[in-house]
Parts: sequence; C-alpha cells; structure tokens
Amino acid sequence: MPKVKSSKRGGKAPEGYDKIEPTLTKLLTRLKDTQSLSDDKVQLWKIIQLNHQISRYIYSMYYERKLITKELYEWLLKQKYCNKELIAKWKKQGYEKLCCLNCIVKQNNNFNTACICRVSKDVLEAKGDNKEVECVTCGCKGCSSKD
Repeated sequence: MPKVKSSKRGGKAPEGYDKIEPTLTKLLTRLKDTQSLSDDKVQLWKIIQLNHQISRYIYSMYYERKLITKELYEWLLKQKYCNKELIAKWKKQGYEKLCCLNCIVKQNNNFNTACICRVSKDVLEAKGDNKEVECVTCGCKGCSSKD
C-alpha cells in the first residue's frame, strides 16, 4: 500500500502519472476493499494477487511497454505503490512469472524446498500427478517460467 503523499516526502508526482493514475487508483481501491473484508485464507490470497497485479502493471508499463519514464518508475517505487523486491526477481531468469516472494523462501515450505507452484507442470505430469496444484500460501496455480 502506498504511503500517504505529502509535500515533505514524495513531493509532486512526476510527469506521466496522470496516464496511469486511473488504473492504479482502481487497483488500490480493490486492494483496500479486500483488506477490509473478514480475515480468512481466501482474503489473504486476494491481497497477494492484487499486490502482484499492481506490481506487474507498473513493471510492464516501464520494462515491457516503455510508457512511463525512469523518474516516474523510481517515484512509484519510492512511494511503495508496488513491491520492488518482487519486480527485482522478475528481472532474473527463471523468475519471470513469480507470483509472490513467499513461494521462493525455502524455510516456509515443506522439507526446505521450492513451493509446489514453482514446479513446472511437465515435471508434475511426468510423476503422474494429474491433479491441479494450488499453493497454500497464495493460491497460485503455477508460476514456473517453463509453463
């Protein structure tokens, strides 16, 4: 969630913010509404998915579509509109589709291994596991770069 903007911290938004503001506002409103719902596992999954969606939107606007400037991108990171650690992982080979940072922390998973959503579908099919996989942390159905 972004910080409350004040003239002391972030100052005025850089040029180009008005282009992405409607989409960001809509996503941030959905995130805020989701956070105010009752506490359960599905709510946490939705929060993680919305965080991913906001970060992916900013990532694609800067790196893939090149529609925002470096100044605006760095301002968005500084104001914490998106998860900069997740974006840093997306830039590395093998992590292009990573759903959340919790899925790559080995201590959070059984037997100190990768999360089940990080295992490619062809490996699961080779083992004979034809059932659909779902991450218990974030609800991801598979974020391996091979899928």
